[in-house]
Amino acid sequence: MHALVAVLAAAQIHVVAAENVWGSIAAQLGGTRVQVTSVITNPATGPHDYEPNALDARTFAGAQMAIVNGIGYDPWASKLVAANPVSGRIVLTVGDLVGVESGGNPHRWYSPTDVKRVVNAITAGYTRLDPKDAAYFSAQRTHFLHKRLAGYDRLISTIRRRFGGTPVGASESIFAPLAQALGLRLITPSSFLDAISEGSEPTASDRTTIDRQIAKREIEVWVFNSQNSTPDVARLTAEARTKHIPVVSITEMLSPANATFQQWQVRQLKALLLVLAR
Repeated sequence: MHALVAVLAAAQIHVVAAENVWGSIAAQLGGTRVQVTSVITNPATGPHDYEPNALDARTFAGAQMAIVNGIGYDPWASKLVAANPVSGRIVLTVGDLVGVESGGNPHRWYSPTDVKRVVNAITAGYTRLDPKDAAYFSAQRTHFLHKRLAGYDRLISTIRRRFGGTPVGASESIFAPLAQALGLRLITPSSFLDAISEGSEPTASDRTTIDRQIAKREIEVWVFNSQNSTPDVARLTAEARTKHIPVVSITEMLSPANATFQQWQVRQLKALLLVLAR
């Protein structure tokens, strides 16, 4: 029995994902044929300034597939890939795949369309690395898209159909791709969203605009990233609550860390739907 387990483990494709958001998807698509290690797994850890260690370097060195986000989000991951070249390794850089360059919004896991592009690319990579199991990987992809993402897709469709055009505010750009997919009208200045995401100071003009939007209840929901509650965000969130504007929190990484991608997203979408339906 132990020998069989060892043989199966040796036959698995070894995958490293810089973020557990992509790692969760990769693991579900790979099933028993793939072993996935995610580097960023703590919701409190910021991928932007993560400092990789020797174990991370060894993990990248031993991987047959590496999944990095790109778009300036996890530059340390691309450096580890370059520092540990492996013949035949597949490197999937999400930004390159979906056509978003450095300087663009890096939070592509909040774009349902981009998530499905990544699903297809991961499956294609598995098939290339292990052609004999192509049918298995195809079945895993179909099951993931049509079964495991069914609740996620249904909630997106419901919110878009019932609440498309609703004006909303957000603390940073992480929510922008999802707001677009949901058909919500995100009226927070994009320069403010970017400033908070990038850790820079928002302009006085942007602060004034958002203060007015909240004070006059021009938004119906305030969405904030609870993993990045700066003094500005904390103040605006408190103001929204004072004005009885519903507040929904989202996170940058899986929360809890052992949740699947779809469990995490469905929980957040249900919370958003609940307040929109009030």
